[in-house]
Amino acid sequence: MKVLLRRPHKRQDEFINSPAKRKIIRAGRRGGKTTGIAIYAVKQFLAGRRVLYATPTQDQIDRFWFEVVRSLAEPIDQGVLYKNETKHIVELSGTEQRIRAKTAWNADTMRGDYADVLIFDEWQLMDEDAWGMVGAPMMLDTNGDAVFIYTPPSIRSKSVTKAKDPRHASKLFKQAAADKSGRWEAFHFSSHENPHLNKEALKDITKDMTRLAYEQEILALDKDDNPRALWTRETIEDTRQVTDLPEWARVVVAIDPSTTSNETSDEAGITVGALGVDKQGYLLEDATLKASPNGWASQAVALYRKYGADRIIGEANNGGDMIESIIRTVDPNASYKKVWASRGKQTRAEPVAALYEQGKVHHVGSFPELEDELCSWEPGMKSPNRLDALVWGITELMLEEGPGVLTTNTNPFYG
Repeated sequence: MKVLLRRPHKRQDEFINSPAKRKIIRAGRRGGKTTGIAIYAVKQFLAGRRVLYATPTQDQIDRFWFEVVRSLAEPIDQGVLYKNETKHIVELSGTEQRIRAKTAWNADTMRGDYADVLIFDEWQLMDEDAWGMVGAPMMLDTNGDAVFIYTPPSIRSKSVTKAKDPRHASKLFKQAAADKSGRWEAFHFSSHENPHLNKEALKDITKDMTRLAYEQEILALDKDDNPRALWTRETIEDTRQVTDLPEWARVVVAIDPSTTSNETSDEAGITVGALGVDKQGYLLEDATLKASPNGWASQAVALYRKYGADRIIGEANNGGDMIESIIRTVDPNASYKKVWASRGKQTRAEPVAALYEQGKVHHVGSFPELEDELCSWEPGMKSPNRLDALVWGITELMLEEGPGVLTTNTNPFYG
């Protein structure tokens, strides 16, 4: 009876045969990471182990499952192994020996199972609690092995991620690479190292990618900063301040709205900023969310009341008077100011980034998603909503009307 395992390429072979209890694999798109991990899973299953493979969506299961079923087709067809296509299970009946593939878009979907080998594919898109709160405790009885697989997330992947910290995969990779105990091992290979990819096709597709996207998705490089971004993590970290805060001279809530009417639309950027009596700027909260217009308006008004803010700032280029109208349905007396962009995003963002470089803007706490956007966005890209909201807020607090900004007060109660 035959098991038809593919012959792994060199870089796949390295992680398949590694004895480490914890492995993390950072690989480029089509680098062979999923095929390689399917080979690994089948080998572990044949050794009598219980394997659980988890990935964010059903589409991502398909490639892994195809390889598993292809490898075990003969014993499945002869009834030696039981296969359940609905639950994506292959098992040796009457034993705990099993491979199961399941989606884990939410961490809680991992509950109620256990494994000797736990594999997280597309780990960068998953809620990190899937490991910390569910996966790790699941393996206490077995002292099992865990494998984490990812491609560095690009700015375009943020809309499909469940990660609280978009850099959690890269942080885990760094920890694993620094481990000297032998318990952890880190593996890195690019798309170019898959000998089965068409080299001409790979070369051609990279012509349509930005340099940053190429480095992340093909070379599989974790990019803490985009070298062309206006902000750097070092600058943000150097000016972060969480103690010895001054009294506030002003507080504003800034909105870069989503103008569609459902909760699956783009995010509405919402930030809370303050100007201290020391003439320094402070980011107090990033409250960005996906919501209907009434949802983000309610969020903005709640923050306006929570912080005793003196204004709500709304970017009106796309929404016009609609934004003010929605705010007024939540709180007719809220102080509101419309701002329009008369010039490009780069022109508006550069003076704010310069204030950071001068040490005049401070983050009160950590805002990983916003900070990831600041250090990834480069002029010319579509700017994300968190960044836009921050720029509007700091401009209002520290640059008055700033370059390329037109403003109108629309609250008769505001003096």
